[in-house]
Amino acid sequence: MKIVFPFFAVIALVLLAFAGVKVANLQFLFGVIIPYVAAATFIIGFVIRVLKWGRSPVPFSIPTTAGQQKSLPWIKQNKLDNPSGTMGVIGRMALEVLFFRSLFRNTKTELHEGPRLAYGSEKFLWLAGLAFHWSFLIIFVRHFRFFMGQVPAAIQMIEGVDSFFQIGAPLLYMTDVVLLAAVSYLIFRRLAMPLIKYISLPADYFPLFLIFGLGASGVIMRYFAKVHIVGVKQLVMGLISFSPVIPEGIGVVFYIHLFLLSILLIYFPMSKLMHMGGVFLSPTRNMPNNSREVRHINPWNYPVHVHTYEEYENDFRDKMKKAGLPVEKE
Repeated sequence: MKIVFPFFAVIALVLLAFAGVKVANLQFLFGVIIPYVAAATFIIGFVIRVLKWGRSPVPFSIPTTAGQQKSLPWIKQNKLDNPSGTMGVIGRMALEVLFFRSLFRNTKTELHEGPRLAYGSEKFLWLAGLAFHWSFLIIFVRHFRFFMGQVPAAIQMIEGVDSFFQIGAPLLYMTDVVLLAAVSYLIFRRLAMPLIKYISLPADYFPLFLIFGLGASGVIMRYFAKVHIVGVKQLVMGLISFSPVIPEGIGVVFYIHLFLLSILLIYFPMSKLMHMGGVFLSPTRNMPNNSREVRHINPWNYPVHVHTYEEYENDFRDKMKKAGLPVEKE
């Protein structure tokens, strides 16, 4: 059920948008009201989650370390995997956010006959995750052409590089194929690997199915079921200028695509997808490991009497002498 329910939930969302637009003629609901609600929910929910994380105190130094800490001058420090200063943290965060460095270092373990425990590389997950996120980002940037009257040269350049192979008419975007392939791999991996399947929850499958449906509907619009692009841009420009209009003849596939996007925006702040904002606030990533230079004291600790060595020796000096232990005071 944890696989079937998310899958049919996405199918139900597609059918709901199709019936609402094609049968009930609720274009204004699916084209204006729901997108506005989704955008407001996303912005407010995102800000609330970030502020909540930002207010969480971090009294101790708890960065994740994967290399030699800064210590003696003759011991070489790993400045990216164990940074001790601000520049090292920035470099580490940049590698984490842009290239998923920690996921690249991930390994898998297998138990063989013997018994013998074997470790191996797990680069396919890193490659699929990197391809998925970068493709999604490029597709997101490409869609800015619908929000601007004059398409900037930068977006035109991105589109040119994305359609570099000049396949088909309209030209095939590489990121469309890569996105669907990467999401398919991430879904297949959860289904094919018993341990991953065992720990996966409906909340892990639903966003994957939803994003696959979002990407598939976009591909259908571009290459198969044509939509009225001028009408789409008119609708989007009306939404961002708060003067919405519903042009005629856009096509039901666009409303399905927009509805799935709205559901993704609503679902985003309350889901694991919030790692997009949370990674920047993670103390295991954004803190320098300077515990050998700076003493980190928990400010919540209430004052307690510490039994010093001098007091300890005063209490047990006679017994220490009888046992032959050295004492500081005779």
